[in-house]
Amino acid sequence: GITEVDPSRMSVLMERFISRERDEPPDIDVDFEHQRREEVIQYIYARYGRDRAALAATVIRYRPRSAVRDVGRALGLDADRLDRLAGAIQWWDGRTIAPERLREAGEDPDHPLMRRLLWLVQALQGFPRHLSQHVGGFVISAGPLETLVPIENAAMPERTVIQWDKDDLEALGLLKVDVLGLGMLTAIRRSFELIRAFHGQDLTLASVPAEDPAVYDMICRAETIGVFQIESRAQMAMLPRLKPRCYYDLVIEVAIIRPGPIQGDMVHPYLRRRNGLEPVSYPSAEVESVLQRTLGVPIFQEQVMQLAIVAAGFSGGEADALRRAMAAWKKQGGLGPFEQRLIEGMRRRGYSQAFAEQIFRQILGFGEYGFPESHSASFALLVYVSAWLKCHRPAAFFCALLNSQPMGFYAPAQLLRCAREQHGVELRPIDVRYSAADCTLERRADGTPALRLGLSLVRGLSANGLSRLLAARAEQPFEHPQDLASRARLNRTDLGALAAADALAGIAGHRHRARWVVAGVEPPSPLLPAPEFREAEPLLRAPSEGQDIVADYRHTGFSLGRHPLALLRKRLAEEGSVTAAALGTLADGAVVQVAGLVVTRQRPGSAGGVTFVTLEDETGNVNVVVWQALAERQRRALLQSRLLRVRGRLQRQEGVMHLIARSLVDRSDWLGALVTRSRDFH
Repeated sequence: GITEVDPSRMSVLMERFISRERDEPPDIDVDFEHQRREEVIQYIYARYGRDRAALAATVIRYRPRSAVRDVGRALGLDADRLDRLAGAIQWWDGRTIAPERLREAGEDPDHPLMRRLLWLVQALQGFPRHLSQHVGGFVISAGPLETLVPIENAAMPERTVIQWDKDDLEALGLLKVDVLGLGMLTAIRRSFELIRAFHGQDLTLASVPAEDPAVYDMICRAETIGVFQIESRAQMAMLPRLKPRCYYDLVIEVAIIRPGPIQGDMVHPYLRRRNGLEPVSYPSAEVESVLQRTLGVPIFQEQVMQLAIVAAGFSGGEADALRRAMAAWKKQGGLGPFEQRLIEGMRRRGYSQAFAEQIFRQILGFGEYGFPESHSASFALLVYVSAWLKCHRPAAFFCALLNSQPMGFYAPAQLLRCAREQHGVELRPIDVRYSAADCTLERRADGTPALRLGLSLVRGLSANGLSRLLAARAEQPFEHPQDLASRARLNRTDLGALAAADALAGIAGHRHRARWVVAGVEPPSPLLPAPEFREAEPLLRAPSEGQDIVADYRHTGFSLGRHPLALLRKRLAEEGSVTAAALGTLADGAVVQVAGLVVTRQRPGSAGGVTFVTLEDETGNVNVVVWQALAERQRRALLQSRLLRVRGRLQRQEGVMHLIARSLVDRSDWLGALVTRSRDFH
């Protein structure tokens, strides 16, 4: 079938997808493994022909950053100045560029050139800049598309693009199928393959043991780094409060941390009712039939539609029209007629004015962010399966996650630390003698799996060089770097990348010695196809621990050694910073200071200007809340720090801990040459 979800276990409203009143094709969205999405796209072209199938376009419009770059280039600004100007602008700054942003970039906002730049940038915003490909919207027609819409060849080979966007196509009533890529589907499939090869256990989405208490225990502890959908800071903060104990709890968990339920004030009433702090009541049996599964609080799009049907007398098609108006009202308006019809319909059926207005306010809160129960049910299955894999087969799970990058909230450094410290997975380094291209599982003496890191994690190693290396090793193990270089025909760049990543330790010694040896390797020539020169061994000291960690991060993005902050702990303690683990011993309201590597920054549009920052030290993570006023005062420290010191008040509530920031200090200079990168999200 097309989905693993049993629709008989869900309350799926068919009018959400197709109805007589809708009078247009249904919405069809299908998620595929993100690493195989191109296969699906090329299958569609092969099956229907490029004359009958094409991707929809997306109109990319000018925003402040892109406008600054294009206008600045036209005005003759050099690339460095443009980088500084664009880097000073964030998406939440809105359409107006404040003079402070120019000063941060080292420019004078009163200079005539800057005034001209700002005026032109303001005028240009919102104008179309270029056409791009839609993320996955395919149009398939019975006859040649060129007779219906304008088409062009895409920049990518073997792709055709329609020159209109999805709204234009929807207005014409053309069928669009969204072919989307989902990283977790790739990771789960790879996990199943690793488990089959190592443990001899055949698993599918349908056969993973259901409703495992150990899995839900792990979820309730918010140990969900790497788990689909529930690894974000907001989801982790919700898990100990919602305490999921069954599959349908996960369906709710996926949907409730969305702007719609948050803006519609549905989260806290649901939690209070779930925890027995507020009575659950319904104004009628009809409303109870719709809202009983979510304790009287509408959380899903389908529930809003069903309420309109049972409480206000809407038909199924009219309820879907309401849903569509909800999705567009912030941009286009159009909910006015529905408000009157909804409230009057409820009043005629005996509901109070207050209840009718409350329901309409919640509909407004959903806006374009309401989440359908059908989607949430599908996602919840992936939540459970990925959590089961993490709980019971962590080595295979983390191995698959690394091989499926980029995806998720966390970089490989955080995934590896979680695998080793939370789940006891043995991590083995990249090694030209043993590593495959991808990460693999190796059998330990006790029969359990260890995770061997793959050569594809080495930055700067070419794909062709990697392929030749693996082919040469399959014929015979490498004896020394010259043997590697000769038989794999590696150039100095590839050899240097392997030496810098410490992947030659097994055949060349420590990192410094490997670099020296590689520098003396001679490429093969017609006269000397396998040159060998014997030299005296250089007396090179091994790198210090700090040097190794810096090199690890620079050339792979992570280190299997100690956490960088372990080396700075004495210095951090001297200025009063405690560890993440120590926060667990402090009381609610304590004023405390911490410091950590910035792992993620997130400023959701629904959070009222609040920025959430995750810091990491050698003992764990700290979730920091930065209010808008502080973010504006200390913007540079918030946005540019790699090592951030935070002083603030500890907040503990229902097993969830946050640090409410009062001051921020950039300590990135303490990291020296260490390069770290955060993952930042809207």
